[in-house]
Formats: sequence, C-alpha cells, structure tokens
Amino acid sequence: MFKKILVSLDGSDISKHAFSRALDLAKTSKAELHVIYVIESGMISPGPVDTTWELIYQRFEKEGRDLLEELTQQAKEQGVTLTTHLEAGHAGETIVKTSAELGCDLIVIGSLGKSKLDRLLLGSVSSYVVNYGKTNILIIRN
Repeated sequence: MFKKILVSLDGSDISKHAFSRALDLAKTSKAELHVIYVIESGMISPGPVDTTWELIYQRFEKEGRDLLEELTQQAKEQGVTLTTHLEAGHAGETIVKTSAELGCDLIVIGSLGKSKLDRLLLGSVSSYVVNYGKTNILIIRN
C-alpha cells in the first residue's frame, strides 16, 4: 500500500490521533514511518535574539523532543521503526519540503492544530499541505 509515511505533530490531541492512524497504516503496510515536529518560525522574532525569545524557542524545542521521544517508544512497542525530524520554519512549507526530500507517498496531518489563534495568524497548516503537497494526504478530523 504505502512505503513511506510522514505524520506531522504539534502536540495537540488531533495530531496525536493522526499519529495513531499513521502508526496503524505503517504497521499494516510495513511502511517506513517518519514523524515531524516543526517549531513555527513565525512565533520567533526575526531580529536580534534576546533571552526571552531564546527561552521560548528552547521551550518549544523541549516540547518537541519530549513528544518525539514518547511517540518513538510507542511505535517501538508496536514493532514499528520511527524516524523523527525536529525542524524550525514555516510548518506547512517544512512538512511539504521534508515529504518531498524523503520521497514519502503519504502525509498524515490533523485538520486543526493547537490553537485557532495560530490558524488565524499563520494560516492553516493542513490547508497549506493540501494545496502544495505533491503526494497523497490524509487529513484526520476529530
């Protein structure tokens, strides 16, 4: 069925549900499973980095690492090998770019992220992926 699956995470409940679906698909298809967590660069000041912004970035990075570690263990328990990617940038662009670089034939993503405010300010990540992704895309809804 699928050979390489990329699932996008942001720590929200819907992204965790997307991970579960991707894990099931990878197990059934015997596919490689890749998980990406993107620290949205729009949340970080482009100017000189003061300690406040640095601390905020470090918090996002720790959150991402902790989540990826937790899900790696979960995949291991299911007998699925997981490759993790912790990136910074525009979430939609980074997901599409990473998918293309890896040669994924499926992207799994939640329909909404952590907050509706992010969607208003940054645009819908899932909408961006649907519009610009060059492969199959599975949108997970609540």
